[in-house]
Amino acid sequence: MTGGMVIIGAGECGGRAALTLRDLGYEGPVTLVGDEPHLPYERPPLSKEAMTSEAPLIKAIASDELLAERSIRHIHSVRAVAIDRAAHKVSLSDGSSLSYDKLLLATGSVPRKLPMPGLGGRCVYLRTFNDALAIRAHLKPENRVAIIGGGFIGLELAASARKLGATVTVIEAQPRILMRGVPAEIAEIIHRAHEAEGVKVLTSQGISAIADNGAEVRITLADGQEVAADLAVIGIGAVPVTVLAAEAGMAIDNGIAVDGTLRTEDPDIFAAGDCCSFPLAVYGGRRVRLEAWRNAQEQGALAARNMLGANEAHAAVPWFWSDQYGLTLQIAGLSDEGRATVRRDLDDGAFILFHLAEDGRLVAASGIGPGNAVARDIRLAEMLIAKRATPAPEALGSQAVKLKSLLAA
Repeated sequence: MTGGMVIIGAGECGGRAALTLRDLGYEGPVTLVGDEPHLPYERPPLSKEAMTSEAPLIKAIASDELLAERSIRHIHSVRAVAIDRAAHKVSLSDGSSLSYDKLLLATGSVPRKLPMPGLGGRCVYLRTFNDALAIRAHLKPENRVAIIGGGFIGLELAASARKLGATVTVIEAQPRILMRGVPAEIAEIIHRAHEAEGVKVLTSQGISAIADNGAEVRITLADGQEVAADLAVIGIGAVPVTVLAAEAGMAIDNGIAVDGTLRTEDPDIFAAGDCCSFPLAVYGGRRVRLEAWRNAQEQGALAARNMLGANEAHAAVPWFWSDQYGLTLQIAGLSDEGRATVRRDLDDGAFILFHLAEDGRLVAASGIGPGNAVARDIRLAEMLIAKRATPAPEALGSQAVKLKSLLAA
């Protein structure tokens, strides 16, 4: 009997891949292996709705009934521990093994650890639904929360904590928050929004010591300041989960290295989502690794198509978003590819920054505004980026010129 398709990692990416295999008519065995006890679920709500909703629920990608209906075998609470590439077998932590025809590694990433002594049970990380429940228990009006790291996860969590009345301090080692991939002009608006909501934001602040005595955490900053908290949440980035691939002899390059079709150097093994780095065609083959919800969705589906022989290259433009205090930030493309910036003002204080390469090509667009104020224009910008368009800067900057007309041109 054929081993069929085995997917290691039952998150957004792995779950979408399993469902797509069935959508495409594949009738062989599909096995989805995950180390959490839950159904495959979406992670973006963990820093938002899972914290603030009255009854936190997992936003599952599929129910047990749907998985059963689609004949997708879901093995949960088990880790893959070894790959035998010659035998086409995966060994699991419960002592069992799985044969495969094609294997997809969708192992994701884990929080980067803070390499300091003194971290105890009140110093935590957010990655799973269970992590979210544990953090949520501390988000009360009488509690103090320190968030180490001013990236998306830390800031979304800060907004949730303030909504629940906790006292919040954000500590960022870099000169500003959202240093990676977000223009300073937009980061400043997010910074001001947090301060207006009562969050204390400390930038350019390294940490010299942490002491967790079980009752509270005391964080000593490089300039001698001390921050006391009932809980410290560490959000200083993520590390791709590559051990399984590395031990099986596959190349690692800021993630499991794959080609444009998400195939590793082993023709029967693919990797997708947070765990892999891949060449991004729209930027001349620049190798990137993307930690984004939509990328996980898109690559899960693409990997499924290619496991069935489509040989389709990744062509999507990166897209990111974050919601904080009623403001929505959206970014299409990679803003660090730009050499010049054009601003377009929209209604209600919203605006978009268009990032242009030296040759005038539109390579990214970053927007912020209330609700969905920037959503339509960012989507149109994404399409322009995919077409490698070189729109006139004055047209991009004028609200009177519809982006749709530039796309048609």
